[in-house]
Amino acid sequence: MISIVKATLQDAPLLSKIGQQTFMESHGKSAPEKDLNNYMENNLSLENFKNELADSSNIYHLFYSNNRAAGYSKIILNTSNKNLKEENITKLERLYILKEFYNLKLGYHLLLFNVNLAKQNSQSGLWLNVWTENKRAINFYKKTGFKIIGEYLFKISATHSNPNHQLFLAIN
Repeated sequence: MISIVKATLQDAPLLSKIGQQTFMESHGKSAPEKDLNNYMENNLSLENFKNELADSSNIYHLFYSNNRAAGYSKIILNTSNKNLKEENITKLERLYILKEFYNLKLGYHLLLFNVNLAKQNSQSGLWLNVWTENKRAINFYKKTGFKIIGEYLFKISATHSNPNHQLFLAIN
């Protein structure tokens, strides 16, 4: 059984734990360890999640499989992208699934949930950034209809950035 629930401030510790673990699982070889640790301290810390959850523009949902936390998502409605002329588009900032749940194809359920949430909020599409070396994620997004629309340098630290594809999915 799967369930998706809106995250609250009380979920900040769980989000931080999942965020750090999934980030290392998918990006652990993308930069020197000190740069990765710096990124996690600045972006995936408990304090950062508390701040983000207090901002109503950040919409977090936790994803459970058989009552076990399997991942989470973060979207931001009405977030433009310089590579898109569409208006009313959503940034899918995070779709993180723990590695132990990969083979269950749970990411699709969480993505579909966010597509439907965007539709309910009159959005015309979703866009995201994905590391160019994360072939598993790129294949997943392409299978679900996303198209590459540009490139982006994702800043890990002051001295390290990773090349990312920007992808877009039009929704009606």
